[in-house]
Amino acid sequence: MRRIGVLVNPIAGMGGRVGLKGTDGKVGEARERGAEPRAPERARTALDALAETDADVEILAFDGPMGEDAARAAGFDPLVVGAPSDDEDGETTAADTRAAVRAFVERDADLILFVGGDGTAVDVAETLAEIDSEIPILGVPAGVKIYSSVFAVRPREAGIVAASFDDVETGEVNDVDEDAYRAQEVSTELRAIAETPVAEQRQASKQTGGGSVATLAEGVAEEVEPGVTYVLGPGGTVGAIKAELGFEGTPLGVDVWRADAEDGREGGAGPSGEVVVRDGGAADIEAALGERNVVVVSPIGGQGFVFGRGNQQISPAVIRRSTVEIVATRAKLDGLDALRVDTGDPDLDDSLRGWHRVRVGRYERRLVDIA
Repeated sequence: MRRIGVLVNPIAGMGGRVGLKGTDGKVGEARERGAEPRAPERARTALDALAETDADVEILAFDGPMGEDAARAAGFDPLVVGAPSDDEDGETTAADTRAAVRAFVERDADLILFVGGDGTAVDVAETLAEIDSEIPILGVPAGVKIYSSVFAVRPREAGIVAASFDDVETGEVNDVDEDAYRAQEVSTELRAIAETPVAEQRQASKQTGGGSVATLAEGVAEEVEPGVTYVLGPGGTVGAIKAELGFEGTPLGVDVWRADAEDGREGGAGPSGEVVVRDGGAADIEAALGERNVVVVSPIGGQGFVFGRGNQQISPAVIRRSTVEIVATRAKLDGLDALRVDTGDPDLDDSLRGWHRVRVGRYERRLVDIA
């Protein structure tokens, strides 16, 4: 049985229909403009889809509009684990959201299915981080702004994913400055990370602004594993990773870097290791491989080739002995219809084709097809 904590932010999204571009601090004004609650309907859609799967689930919920009402309307008999506080305006608050998350954790929920926008996602993820919990979360989109990758693409898909997911991955929780947003400026900030179901029905993160290559490089460096050998391809994106690892790479060549057998990083320092091949040919790279190897490459902009254009030094023999990590900025991927490979080994090309998770941010990956 899967135990799912259902959390609804009843006021999420109310500002959208009436032109407020968000609801934070604007609930009264939204009501004056005739706004109607949007989240309860979307919660019901998600829970109806969950019920239709006939999955063996137990629903945990806060009292009334924070989850119980929608769960009962969808035919569930939820376990009510708490109630919102009595706010002076009769509205639920961020403190209620955080209290619900803690209640779900105390009762060993397997997933928190929340209904809201990025602000709700931040409250949920930050609360989990504060209590050191790795319970996965999945958002039912109901807010005006949805800039985080922990949301399903639509409410119905959220219910289906909640019932059927088998694995989790790290997702980004972003938020936007609503005052700036109302002034036609989009300024997003990575506020938290959280475990979230692996599913094609989840939306991609919508971080904007500069620094994507830098944060991508930081993400690779943070996940360096002791003793692993890294074959680092050419190009500016991978060059930023080389710099993050502490050395000046060969811009148009392939370098090989090996992490120390023991991770000695302290106080925010980067991983330690050494360059074992600089600007190497295929034979040099093959000779430098260890027991565990990772090839890090970025597709060529406009063409999409991951292998076979500008990095032929990474031979089929190297690829076969390695895990491949593809990295690219969102802008580069947006300009490609697919990724491509031309290793010179047709059987290897065939094995590489299909969907791959391309790192596009510090934590986020996007599913992209190698055609």
